[in-house]
Amino acid sequence: MNKRVLVKFSGEALAGDNGYGIDTKILDYISEEIKQLVDNNIEVGIVIGGGNIIRGVSAAADGVIKRTSADYMGMLATVINGVAMQEALEHKGLNARLQTAIKMEQISESFIQRRAIRHLEKARVVIFSAGTGNPYFTTDTAATLRATEIGASMLIKATKVDGIYDKDPMKYKDAVKLDTLSYDRALESHINVMDDTAIALAKDNNLPIIVANMNEKGNLLNIINGDYSKCSIVK
Repeated sequence: MNKRVLVKFSGEALAGDNGYGIDTKILDYISEEIKQLVDNNIEVGIVIGGGNIIRGVSAAADGVIKRTSADYMGMLATVINGVAMQEALEHKGLNARLQTAIKMEQISESFIQRRAIRHLEKARVVIFSAGTGNPYFTTDTAATLRATEIGASMLIKATKVDGIYDKDPMKYKDAVKLDTLSYDRALESHINVMDDTAIALAKDNNLPIIVANMNEKGNLLNIINGDYSKCSIVK
């Protein structure tokens, strides 16, 4: 039986050093990492945030744009990233499908659970865009939801750090890495892993959340094969 995972990337990750937009070199790197998984008979779903283009919470901060509209704008940003990721994966010779939580027939399939699973079974990478299709829910929650719906064995959150720390390692030199922590501790301590809704949903469905550095070549495959030395796990 093939392994099935969902990998969550932040939108900012696609921006590279620019801080905004899409860096095609980053896309190429990510698609190569995903290809490594597919070549090892791993079924892969992907969720990408939209923060490199627009973030709903930020867009609604001063009240000019309503939060609901700002969140829909954020969902559209994730679709732009999804289209780019689909192209990058196909450039590597992979079969990829883009599914959106909002109907956009000209550029994507609508999300249908059974169809998504069938794609995965046929070794197609499935990119889930437009969040959950609802405002007020983050792409972290969308990733947890989709991972649960497709029956993924784990959710890997690919970030710029090699795991979870008790405080921001970019700001504090004395930050301590936490190799493992429980769902409850992640919720109670408000450790910045994912938002509380995503963690609670993962807990309810016994879905392990693994936080790893996306810039560590081969790390995704190593994690799926059981090497957790360069990551942190919430379970």
